[in-house]
Amino acid sequence: MQDGKILIIDDNKSVLSALEILLQFEYKHIKTISNPNQISSLQNLSDFDIVALDMNFSAGVNTGNEGLFWLREIKKKAPHTSVIMMTAYGAVDLAVKALKEGASDFVLKPWNNEKLLATIKSAFLLRKSRKEVQELKQKENHLKQVINQDSNYIIGNSKALTAVLNLVRKVAKTDVNVLITGENGTGKELIARELHRMSPRKNEIFIGVDMGSISETLFESELFGHTKGAFTDAKEDRAGKFEAANNGSLFLDEIGNLSLQTQAKLLSAIQNRTVVRVGSNKPIPVNIRLVCATNCNLNQMVDEGIFREDLLYRINTIHIEVPPLRERDNDILILADFYLKKFATKYGKPSLRINTAAEEKLMGYRWPGNVRELQHTIERAVILCEGNVLKPTDFLLSNNPGISLDKGPETLDEMEQLMIAKALDKHNGNYSAAANQLGISRQTLYNKIKKSEN
Repeated sequence: MQDGKILIIDDNKSVLSALEILLQFEYKHIKTISNPNQISSLQNLSDFDIVALDMNFSAGVNTGNEGLFWLREIKKKAPHTSVIMMTAYGAVDLAVKALKEGASDFVLKPWNNEKLLATIKSAFLLRKSRKEVQELKQKENHLKQVINQDSNYIIGNSKALTAVLNLVRKVAKTDVNVLITGENGTGKELIARELHRMSPRKNEIFIGVDMGSISETLFESELFGHTKGAFTDAKEDRAGKFEAANNGSLFLDEIGNLSLQTQAKLLSAIQNRTVVRVGSNKPIPVNIRLVCATNCNLNQMVDEGIFREDLLYRINTIHIEVPPLRERDNDILILADFYLKKFATKYGKPSLRINTAAEEKLMGYRWPGNVRELQHTIERAVILCEGNVLKPTDFLLSNNPGISLDKGPETLDEMEQLMIAKALDKHNGNYSAAANQLGISRQTLYNKIKKSEN
């Protein structure tokens, strides 16, 4: 017995009784009404899985117009409920009309019991499928909202930041590809999320991909997906990031770290607006808003032959340069206050404040790590502070932050970091060139840098 709810509407009480007897062993809940005017008073009409509706209720009338009228009323109140039309006066044009108005099927009286049960079962499965699709859509929308939520905010009112946000507002309305550049820690991903939030795609998904963390062997699988059996660990079909971001925004961070081979594959997907899963030959169309980011000088990389010029043109329709924190004037103190409140609450020190001398120290520092460095500095100060006032000595800032290229290393880790710093300095921040000099892969270099930052 199916846990279904069936509503039968017919002015012939013999028909109601016959259907109730036939269906009572197949479905748990059967309700019958003889007057269609009662439909308006039903509060739970959308709870019914199936409505079996007669097409004629007035004596001597057999046009079916009454049934079509009530079909429309039912579909208004319960659009996902399956409606089966019943009539003793069958005609092809009447059946076609009913189906066009949203009926699931059409049954002639007198009916064959087996055929009627099969028709009702099909309608019930259709209703079940519609309900599942509706629930999946609701879950999808909820997941999109959760994924698109970000606890980080773009904070500040400096002229440099305001100019960037004004440009973001103009560009967000369009679908053009955007390249965001800036130093590490300036908030390039936040700008990308702001573009998405202000765009017509804001209710769709935003997917960010750290290109530096994807190895070359997994590049196609991660971005374009794969089919079951495409390689050893491919145990099921899987959509890539392009497909997952369909109708939304795809953010490719650290775009400057890609090898020439992977650049060619990415260019093909961007140009054709299609992807082909690994192990398949079938092109899959994708509709995305593409936003890329890097801290590298891509024009210089093009001149050096390590970044494709045609790819740069594709991703660089609009260029947004995020200013470093040292160029954002009083935003330093605004951000410091924001992070102070955040971490003071987190660590149970709500009365903490920064004194004037400490503020001057923060304003005088160049912040090579930008907003990320400021955030970590404030968090460390809040954790270690023993009083209610943060003084200059609570902020551990170096006049030469990071590893000095002239300083002698004292540990193996420092030696490694020094070699990496020198290689990056020599090649103006180009990861691929630095990795080649050091004799390691770009992926290994990226992982070592991430490890040292943490």
